[in-house]
Amino acid sequence: MTVLLVGFLVPLLGTMFGSAFVFFMRGEMPQRLQKALLGFASGVMVAASVWSLILPAMAMEADSEKWAVVPAAVGFLLGMGFLLMIDELTPHLHLGSDKPEGPRTKISRTMMLVLAVTIHNLPEGMAVGVVFAGAENATSMISLSSAVAVSLGIAIQNVPEGAIISMPLRAAGNSRWRSFLIGSLSGVVEPLGAVAVLLLSAFFLPILPYMLAFAASAMLYVVVEELIPEASQGQHSNFSTVGFAIGFVLMMVLDVVMG
Repeated sequence: MTVLLVGFLVPLLGTMFGSAFVFFMRGEMPQRLQKALLGFASGVMVAASVWSLILPAMAMEADSEKWAVVPAAVGFLLGMGFLLMIDELTPHLHLGSDKPEGPRTKISRTMMLVLAVTIHNLPEGMAVGVVFAGAENATSMISLSSAVAVSLGIAIQNVPEGAIISMPLRAAGNSRWRSFLIGSLSGVVEPLGAVAVLLLSAFFLPILPYMLAFAASAMLYVVVEELIPEASQGQHSNFSTVGFAIGFVLMMVLDVVMG
């Protein structure tokens, strides 16, 4: 139970730590730093999707030989479809954009930014819940240390994410505490999503390979839809490339060493 509690709360603590940057930095975040952090977050999420989710999903179906890829492929497409649907049905505002997406609404721009981050964080929470549910199943080929590695990797990725949310809010005129709280609250959906998946684990375990790929594709959707476009726009995109490489290697090493 202690390991589960730590595994679920560590990603939230990562977001809170990153949001706390607002107390130590003045003005807007330097563009080079923002690009590097976006690239780093992308690298962590891509590596976690492959090593911690998609490969175990296929390994669980190894007895099916060449058909082992089917659950991973189906789950992957379902995850993409789910995030596309959420993206279309939820009013939200991407960081650095002035044009809201989704249905028209009268809610504030700050709230739409928070909703965008919530969409971002939901699949990460699901991924944590799925890997911990798998770790409790002896036939899943997912170790508890591997599940902890996923949680830790997402927490590391959440540090720059928290900073990327809170710093622009502060630059827009919000107080440091308000910016910190909004940035921190954006990560609350992760432990909630993880707990919800774990509570429904009795239902998910028979379709665990599909759920692993589902969580992986939802994370990759966020990378392709939001992180990489933001990281590649404008100048200093090479910083995001370097950040991606560092994040990818770090998460890969964490998963292999701890798995």
